[in-house]
Amino acid sequence: MNGYEAIAKILKQEGVEWMACFPANPLIEAVAKEGIKPFVFRQERGGIMAADGFSRMMATQGKYGVFACQGGPGIENAFGGIAQAVAEGVPLLFLPDGPGTAVTPIAGNFSGPENFRFITKWAQSVVNASNIPAQMRQAISIMKNGRPGPVLLEMQRDVMGNEVPSLDDFKSPKRYVAAPDKSDLRAALKSLLSAKKPVIYAGQGVLYAGASAKLTELAELTQIPVITSMPGKSAIDERHPLALGAAGKTAPKGVWEWLKSSDVLLAIGASLTKTNFGIDIPAGKTLIHSTVNSEDIDKEYTTDIGLVGDAMKTLCMLVDEAKAETGEEGRKSDPSTREAVAEVKKEWMNEWSELLNSDMNPINPYRLVNEINKAVDHETTILTHDAGHPRDQIMPFYTATVPHSYIGWGKSTHLGYGIPLMIGAKIANPDKFCVNFMGDAAFGMSGLDLETSTRIGAPITTVLLNNGTMGGYNRALPTAMEEYNAGNMNGDYAGISEDLGGVGIKITDPSEIGGALTKARQINEDEGKHVLLDVKTQQWLEFSDYKD
Repeated sequence: MNGYEAIAKILKQEGVEWMACFPANPLIEAVAKEGIKPFVFRQERGGIMAADGFSRMMATQGKYGVFACQGGPGIENAFGGIAQAVAEGVPLLFLPDGPGTAVTPIAGNFSGPENFRFITKWAQSVVNASNIPAQMRQAISIMKNGRPGPVLLEMQRDVMGNEVPSLDDFKSPKRYVAAPDKSDLRAALKSLLSAKKPVIYAGQGVLYAGASAKLTELAELTQIPVITSMPGKSAIDERHPLALGAAGKTAPKGVWEWLKSSDVLLAIGASLTKTNFGIDIPAGKTLIHSTVNSEDIDKEYTTDIGLVGDAMKTLCMLVDEAKAETGEEGRKSDPSTREAVAEVKKEWMNEWSELLNSDMNPINPYRLVNEINKAVDHETTILTHDAGHPRDQIMPFYTATVPHSYIGWGKSTHLGYGIPLMIGAKIANPDKFCVNFMGDAAFGMSGLDLETSTRIGAPITTVLLNNGTMGGYNRALPTAMEEYNAGNMNGDYAGISEDLGGVGIKITDPSEIGGALTKARQINEDEGKHVLLDVKTQQWLEFSDYKD
């Protein structure tokens, strides 16, 4: 077998069932011969982001997304998608074509490993076909262990046709998990139990570890409320009486209040990386930081107690210690925290009730969010936002219930991420209703991949806020937008959806939203077509932001 055949066989051995790709790479034919489905997207970034969405859904089951592209313009165009994946902490296997070992990796030749080593956990080239089994073993092991992230193995075309004697050097790597030091863990629990107003801040690591149930158990035993990070949204059922909501650029009122007034904060499964699109941890509190990556400790904030280890292992240990200290029922009989959480939630919803139920024309985006919340079955729906105002408007108000029912993202905010992300989620969960919520500017970045979703049998539904402008940009660019129409845009997006082989539904009345979503799910399921709801909305500049 040659190098491409060897990699294809290894992917098959790893349980890979499909590979995202664009536009050409000899590996595409090799994996097809092994029965692995090659799904060709409309651009490199779309394929990477679909692999990303799949990995987020399936990492707890040991599965991950794979993407292959051509060298030259292909690997160059892939840079943004891989940069997003490393910012978000998503495991991916990236297998680009290489120019050949005779090409010198200096400017103006583009070297994959030289350029991508800054945004991957590991980046190498195949320069000897016989090394492929060992390199694939190393790549997959690094991808699976520690902080999740993408890895790159560039396939130099002049050696990939050579013979690979055997695959004996490849054995499927395991995922190894660490547990924190017991004395540090006991100190952390003592600090939490003695705090006046503690709070738990749960990140994406809880979802990757499959530890949502343990997170809930710890919260109930200690009666400590839970905030999630934006990527951690759905790590706890947001209907739970101790769930405060997700913390992003916008958040429910309770998130802001507890972050401000808490004296002890336990961050678990969270990097606490500062971002313009997230929320900062205020100073003046004891910080207990539990993370799988030791480099996160003391990175952005002073850590008082560090717990380096897997979120599931750490939560299990904390639960056991809490029971030893407080008994099997812990502090469940004390209703004070639950009552305080309920009160702030009630205040918040009362403050936003008018907009959530608005009859404005064009449709107010908060009414749109409210109608989505009422129409979908949250347990069988996966929803994501796109960048910008759609994220800031939907994330606080949409109720995430079961793990992975919402994909939050945004340390880096690539417009158009939502469509391919949902395609990957749909491949992972073909029985779920997969919905992305996006603006008209974002649609321009990835809208053509709606055709991909129907063609490959992963039909999704897009809810598009058609307000004819880039939301909020008129504040920063008043002259450019008023005099030169910069950032204002129009289009028949429902018509585009139809022309791409799907269904487009135009909505101008909020009473139509619920029925349209029900119809969209039926079309996804029964006809296998993508659906786009083209909702005529207005720009709205009020947000659930209680920073002051």
